[in-house]
Amino acid sequence: MVDFGGWDMPVAYGSQIDEHHAVRRAAGVFDVSHMCILDLSGSRTRELLSRLLANDVARLRVAGKALYSCLLNEQAGVIDDLIVYFLADDHYRLVVNAGTRDKDLAWIGAHAERVDVKLLERRDLAMLAVQGPQARAQTAALLSAQAAEAALMVQPFYSAQLGDWMLARTGYTGEDGFEIMLPAGEAGGFWQRLNAAGVRSCGLGARDTLRLEAGLNLYGNDMDEQTHPLESGLGWTVAFEPAQRDFIGREALQGIRIRGSTHKLVGLLLDERAVLREHQRVLVANVGEGVVTSGSFSPTLGRSIGLARVPAATADAVQVEVRGRLLNARVVRPPFVRHGQPMVEL
Repeated sequence: MVDFGGWDMPVAYGSQIDEHHAVRRAAGVFDVSHMCILDLSGSRTRELLSRLLANDVARLRVAGKALYSCLLNEQAGVIDDLIVYFLADDHYRLVVNAGTRDKDLAWIGAHAERVDVKLLERRDLAMLAVQGPQARAQTAALLSAQAAEAALMVQPFYSAQLGDWMLARTGYTGEDGFEIMLPAGEAGGFWQRLNAAGVRSCGLGARDTLRLEAGLNLYGNDMDEQTHPLESGLGWTVAFEPAQRDFIGREALQGIRIRGSTHKLVGLLLDERAVLREHQRVLVANVGEGVVTSGSFSPTLGRSIGLARVPAATADAVQVEVRGRLLNARVVRPPFVRHGQPMVEL
């Protein structure tokens, strides 16, 4: 067990490698109840989120649709990354990171108060993520016939309300599956039913290697308040159009966009036997230096992979300093793995 955002979390329930492979090949379940669920309601909620988020909530036109976005400060630093769900014209749900809970609540709450939007932290809800090629079918088999039919109709990056459960399809592993927000008192029983159906319990270790293979950022590693989306591989999450939408951080980000970002986030594939870890130096010949932001051994590829923030002029080869040795690494475009298949040339 380790402390994670103030929660006691298991690194693994058994073998971390076996848990990783279970998600890539069949199905695994993660307890992600440490994630902070926030409900925003009121007639000016869309207006508020249009100001707070770098992505454009106006894209959410169908109930249940989800959107990934960054929450920026005035300097375009990333306060947090989150998912927002459109539930109704006056009701949205945010899922934010556990480690940023306090500052998110303070930041969002201060802005919400100014426009008379109600902010409610849903501490009554737990959250389970069931991921893997068999995850949807195995989850649906445990639901009532009506709920199962509705669950299997949910499209990627949508959600559905099933009574007092909310089921979404917005994963963090590079595999298909569901995230289920349900009354906290019901989570343990459903977890046990999933286990009995063959879905493996998985901890933080497998969650990290899976998300890294999928090329997904981790807040605090790959972006934070000292970095902006354009140097964090998140330019695609910023909606500069319509031009009149004045989101927080827009002016600073537009300036960076015009000047050109000095750094970028890339994928690294280590050519030698060693393991990439965060904070390792990345040397780019005749260009400068960068740093590994996330790194690990990839169980699927059998190689060490990582994300690194490097000078914008970096091409296709770098060296990484690992325990005093300079090792060769290839620059690749994430994801490394999607739906169990390698996406990079080994």
